[in-house]
Amino acid sequence: MFEITDYQKIGIGLTGFGLFFLFLGVVFLFDKGLLALGNILFLSGLAFLFGGILIVLFGWPLVGMLIEIYGFIVLFSGFLPIVVNFLRRVPVLGTILNFPILNKISSA
Repeated sequence: MFEITDYQKIGIGLTGFGLFFLFLGVVFLFDKGLLALGNILFLSGLAFLFGGILIVLFGWPLVGMLIEIYGFIVLFSGFLPIVVNFLRRVPVLGTILNFPILNKISSA
């Protein structure tokens, strides 16, 4: 019938995971305001990330990489505090992250 390439398989898988996680967000009764804010931040970060990729492809690699980095930060800025709090509970990493110098950096 239709020949599906590897890239299309990856796209289908990522779309499926996206729908699965959206379903979990609904099942766990997340606040609709937080979901809307997360979607807005996700879309803005995604736009900067893809915009940076396009600028790199057009021949401006330094500017494109800077825009990609900014897009990555915007995209995952809401998730980074959760990752840091999780890493603080890991036995060895938790003691390292609670050193005074690293505590100031990871809490910011």
